Amino acid sequence: MPRDYYEVLGVSRSADETEIKKAFRRLARELHPDTNTEDPQAEDKFKEAAEAYEVLSDADRRRQYDAYGHEGLRSGGYAPNFEGFGSVSDLFSAFFGSGGFDTAFGTGRQRGGAMQGGDVVVAVAIDLAQAAHGERAEIDYEAEVRCEHCHGNGAEPGTPITTCARCHGSGQLQTVARTAFGQMVRTTVCDVCGGDGRVPEQPCTVCSGAGKVVEDRSIAVDIPAGIADGQRIRLSGRGHAGERGGPNGDLYVVVRVTEDERFVRDQEDLHTVIDVAAPLAALGTTVQVPSLDGDIPVEIPAGTQPGETITLRSRGLPPLGRGRTGDLHVHVNVVIPRKLSREQRDLLEQLAASLDDRNLRTDEGMLTKLKRALAG
Repeated sequence: MPRDYYEVLGVSRSADETEIKKAFRRLARELHPDTNTEDPQAEDKFKEAAEAYEVLSDADRRRQYDAYGHEGLRSGGYAPNFEGFGSVSDLFSAFFGSGGFDTAFGTGRQRGGAMQGGDVVVAVAIDLAQAAHGERAEIDYEAEVRCEHCHGNGAEPGTPITTCARCHGSGQLQTVARTAFGQMVRTTVCDVCGGDGRVPEQPCTVCSGAGKVVEDRSIAVDIPAGIADGQRIRLSGRGHAGERGGPNGDLYVVVRVTEDERFVRDQEDLHTVIDVAAPLAALGTTVQVPSLDGDIPVEIPAGTQPGETITLRSRGLPPLGRGRTGDLHVHVNVVIPRKLSREQRDLLEQLAASLDDRNLRTDEGMLTKLKRALAG
């Protein structure tokens, strides 16, 4: 059973024509193959959205659907038919024009004209301390650059570049197809010249006519203090070379912050746990606590209870932008001694016999105790 068309587009049943069109354009941007390469069902979802838009954007079909649902549409002779389209891009063009995705959403690409180079994505791993203090990392990657032998035109120096015989210099090919929507003109980039409209008679011997070659690059990247795992640093113009005079793409450095078994990170705050023997928690003591700057002494007050937290201000991570440095929260795990010797047992029995209500009484109510126990 097909899904409700309003649900598919994510609009209410009272949505007007503008809202419906806006919702479809948003889904089209998300599901088009040029932008969605991870979802294997993107094409089916796009067709589903196109079907919903085709019905809800037509006043007569929408009234029939609102009154009788999918069965009413079928009984009235409506049936979606996308088989006449060679690809989702063709179907997209049927709704948004021959310019397709690039024209509809202004991505900056021009068929047969200048085209921006592709972006490059690389990952760099740092530890938590480096994330806290900042780091300068050397990044190695590969990028397409203009071939210096042919100066990017793809032709062996001294040989002519001629008009493409397949597209006659237009850089585009057009075919006419009959579909359920009527006669459609399908425009595609020429498969011979790649949209340039010209081809070299003798391809460059270095780049084989591509106009670009792959080059190993190395660049130093400043990773700012306070960066979190998965955040990206963008370096403009460091990606692949553009085509036909277009600008270079960008380089994106994805920062992977490796986990530190001593800490749990909560934005700028850090949490750590220390074990303190029960007698020492009762008497009070000083313990060494790990921090991003090395171990630091921390005083455990006498009578510290299990699960209590000691907060060390500004011992966490710095903010990536505005804000204050985070804190280090030290959670005290009071450890009950095990495998006691006879002497130790005798001493604890003497202690237990000497305890009274003054030693064991707390100011907490039962509900507060229960909440603290469940939180632990």
